[in-house]
Amino acid sequence: MLQIKFVKLRDGAHIPQKAHEDDAGFDLYASEDFILKAHAFGCVPTAISIELPIGYEAQVRPRSGLAAKHGVTVLNAPGTIDAGYRGEVKVILINHGNEDFEITAGMRIAQMVISPVVGAEFVEASSLEDSERGEGGFGSSGTK
Repeated sequence: MLQIKFVKLRDGAHIPQKAHEDDAGFDLYASEDFILKAHAFGCVPTAISIELPIGYEAQVRPRSGLAAKHGVTVLNAPGTIDAGYRGEVKVILINHGNEDFEITAGMRIAQMVISPVVGAEFVEASSLEDSERGEGGFGSSGTK
């Protein structure tokens, strides 16, 4: 099992935890009270920093319950935490709702998924092979 070191930066910090053993994401918790104004965004601290092994990243993703019930989601979903980052994990949330949303210290605000990073190299070419899709972009596969 992969081990990830973490540091609590302030009192009241919560260890990222899974709600169920087979869940993909670890819940991230707000470390302080925060009012997220309607139709606005803000950066919510978690009071933890992590040390990911080289070759891994952490993706910060929305919690579906906050999105479905309150219109609150991660603005830059998924947010990426690189292996070399050692600062505080913060979550950029946006409130698409019409009312202010109260975040309290200890509230689950996002989830973090740990993923391997695939190495890749870009190789310049004079042309690309044809494909069934071709150059079809947004909406090219139909609206149904």
